[in-house]
Amino acid sequence: MTCVPEYGPLARRATRRVLVRWGAREVAVGGGAPVMVQSMTNTDTADAIATAIQVKELAQAGSEVVRITVNSPEAAAEVAAIRDQLDKMGVDVPLVGDFHYNGHKLLADYPGCAQALSAYRINPGNVGRGAKREDNFARMIEIACAKDKPIRIGVNWGSLDQELLARMMDENSARAEPWDAGAVLREALVRSAIDSAQRAEEIGLAGDKIVLSAKVSGVQDLSAVYRELARRCDYPLHLGLTEAGMGSKGIVASTAALAVLLQEGIGDTIRVSLTPAPGESRTTEVKVAQEILQALGLRAFTPQVIACPGCGRTTSTVFQELAEKIQGWLRAQMPVWRTQYPGVETMKVAVMGCVVNGPGESKHANIGISLPGTGESPVAPVFVDGERTVTLKGERIAEEFEAIIADYVRRKYATAQH
Repeated sequence: MTCVPEYGPLARRATRRVLVRWGAREVAVGGGAPVMVQSMTNTDTADAIATAIQVKELAQAGSEVVRITVNSPEAAAEVAAIRDQLDKMGVDVPLVGDFHYNGHKLLADYPGCAQALSAYRINPGNVGRGAKREDNFARMIEIACAKDKPIRIGVNWGSLDQELLARMMDENSARAEPWDAGAVLREALVRSAIDSAQRAEEIGLAGDKIVLSAKVSGVQDLSAVYRELARRCDYPLHLGLTEAGMGSKGIVASTAALAVLLQEGIGDTIRVSLTPAPGESRTTEVKVAQEILQALGLRAFTPQVIACPGCGRTTSTVFQELAEKIQGWLRAQMPVWRTQYPGVETMKVAVMGCVVNGPGESKHANIGISLPGTGESPVAPVFVDGERTVTLKGERIAEEFEAIIADYVRRKYATAQH
């Protein structure tokens, strides 16, 4: 008997499912739900208008949950106003409040904030020291229970519970063969997350209201920590490489870390924590997260553009300019296409630069165009579902190709609604 190998990402995810709600909007995390994309604002939450505008931008870019900082009485006082402003704009994305140090007071003192948020993020390393730590944590969990809100217990190696870490270092020093410091730190992250989740359940929070995360900034450390979390518990896991950095470094590091874990079936929600360049849109992190999931075949968000890298056969920049224009044009259509033409996000469009791979790649795509390389005949054949249909030439190739794509979308994906 011939054994056919199975290719593609694994299907194993957290067995528990957490629902994050606002109004009619419901986002599922874990339990077989698609891996969810989230992001975080960098505005001053006390500025309700600026924060609401940025939340809207992130939601429109595709963030399915948006986290906001709630760090002061002024910020907490504006959360309900931010929610109200978003509702008026028709933006139903759930909001998660990010709490450190004083979350127990803010949630208690500002019940409007506690109600307007869809979930709370609690860092067990930043809720207090000694007996106060237990009391403060319990107060936050009790409020979550009373308001029927899920929580994310988010451990971070930059703000790990120092008392726990000290105890574990002492335990390690007593071992016949001590672990190295990195191994102790990773174990402390895992233990802090799971112990905090179990304590939340003891206080009264249902297990299907808890998501865990353990953020580090090293790719190999992240892989080791999350593999251990996945082995020891069945809570949904939020993935993210914290302090990933700027530009290509941050994108590459985040992709390297998240892709390996996602391919192993670990991770139920992700964020790509990029440091934006001055003036750069915050939405870049959303697009990168979507592209990671789409490249792995786990989700589809927008039609993919396949384009060659160029070589000595493509000394002209025409195919590069066309590929960039088509990619931007496709993204611009998605707010409308997503609702009118279900399935269009899986479409593949090829924009190729010469005859070597151009016709072949174009035939493999839903729609493809093969532009002439250096010295080739100045014509561009177009392929639709593997068949050559028309040849374009002249100054309006881009506009004519866009029209062909738009017609294809109307014909192919409108039928998916019936």
